[in-house]
Amino acid sequence: MPRIYLTTPIYYVNDVPHVGHAYTTLNADAVARWHRLLGDDVYFLTGTDEHGLKIQRSAEENGLSPIEQADRTSVRFRETWELLDISNDDFIRTTEHRHHVAVQELLTRAYDNGYIEKNVYEGAYCVSCEAYYTDDELVEGNCPIHKRPVEQMSEDNYFFRLSAFADRLEAWLTDTPDAITPDGYRNEALGLIRQGLDDVSISRTSITWGVPVPWDEGHVFYVWYDALINYATAVGFGADPERFETWWPATHHVLGKDILRFHCVYWPAMLLAAGIEPLPRFHVHGFLLVGGEKMSKTGINKIAPAELVADFGVDGFRYALLRDNSFGPDSEFSYEALLGRYNSDLANNYGNLVQRVCTVVVKQCGGVGPPPRPDSPLAVVATAAYRETAEAWDRFQPAVALDATWRLIRETNEFLARNEPWKMEPGPEVDAIMGDALEALRIVCILASPAVPTASATAWARIGMDGAVGEQRLPEAAEWGQYPGGSAIGAGDPLFPRLKA
Repeated sequence: MPRIYLTTPIYYVNDVPHVGHAYTTLNADAVARWHRLLGDDVYFLTGTDEHGLKIQRSAEENGLSPIEQADRTSVRFRETWELLDISNDDFIRTTEHRHHVAVQELLTRAYDNGYIEKNVYEGAYCVSCEAYYTDDELVEGNCPIHKRPVEQMSEDNYFFRLSAFADRLEAWLTDTPDAITPDGYRNEALGLIRQGLDDVSISRTSITWGVPVPWDEGHVFYVWYDALINYATAVGFGADPERFETWWPATHHVLGKDILRFHCVYWPAMLLAAGIEPLPRFHVHGFLLVGGEKMSKTGINKIAPAELVADFGVDGFRYALLRDNSFGPDSEFSYEALLGRYNSDLANNYGNLVQRVCTVVVKQCGGVGPPPRPDSPLAVVATAAYRETAEAWDRFQPAVALDATWRLIRETNEFLARNEPWKMEPGPEVDAIMGDALEALRIVCILASPAVPTASATAWARIGMDGAVGEQRLPEAAEWGQYPGGSAIGAGDPLFPRLKA
């Protein structure tokens, strides 16, 4: 059985989830749902990153212990993903025992292999990033990501010999064109490597909130090197070698471009240092911008997903966010754009198609769905829509995939508008038209379900289909002619009521 292991970044627990987090997680969720439709064995991971100086300071400011801070905020991410109908198989926390075991095992292997050495670090440190920066990387003395002043740190650290892996990393990215998608981000990672790689600090002595270094009491692992290993933890590294060997070759990481350096350069080198191959594949997206500024949990432009779900509903929010923001480049996020996408694609197209088909069948066909014609003009449209949809999902392009699916919706609405079955007398001609429309809608329900699972399940039931839409298996389920005919059709409220500004 083909398999895929999908991960989101694990999110920091110094604040609550915002739409930027939701965008990454929804893209991963939609891809996971698509692969389940293909019948693939899917393991989908998300979670929270709970160690480091930033968490320790945030807890102190709130009058909490670090674990109390982590407990309170981690549950907010769980609640948000439940609200958004995220289908993750696991939720990992870096404070779990299983993760401590994996971190110590992986970094001990790198240490034993001669890739970790002790030295003194002095340099600029951004607490928000939990990252060190060179003077050249700073912008007017500030962190290039958070635009805040950095702190000068000096302490005994263990260093990872990242410089030792420059040639192997460059060869990997050169020889593996799909290692990082879209391709522009692969070129960015190659650029970072070709600029030269410095050895990097991986431990701290000034804090205790972290995973202890097993070979040197008083040191804890620096947060990025702790956090990255969560991906290996969740599939059994350090505890279940057989499970790890089963899942690791199928690893795909979904992430935002601001953490590309850590994921696409540092993390592969860490794996090579520990003797772990093959290397994962990476799928990188740009920023969601509000007024030209990156959305962030520390900025004034942060937006809680629950605020938008209250207006658009879960499926409405899911679809509009996925469809209106292409995976890869930066995109401007606005309430008005979500509203326009919701009304045009969901209310006017998908919802209208379901309402129109069910209403006409009830009135003109006695409430019983007719079978489709084998030679329907919609059959060719459906075949092309599936092919283009599948190709886009395979490239990790949900927005493109949904556009391909929605072409079938639009074509079916236009087919009905041309034929106007609601003006005809009941009979074979109406039955033929409505049988074709029901079959197209059956296929739409399957193809749209990764983005709008609840609405697709509702539409599936209304057209009289048995079983669960998410249990259908592609590509067979997308072949034309499977609507059974003879099923009772149910009317109901609009799936997506049109919204006003």
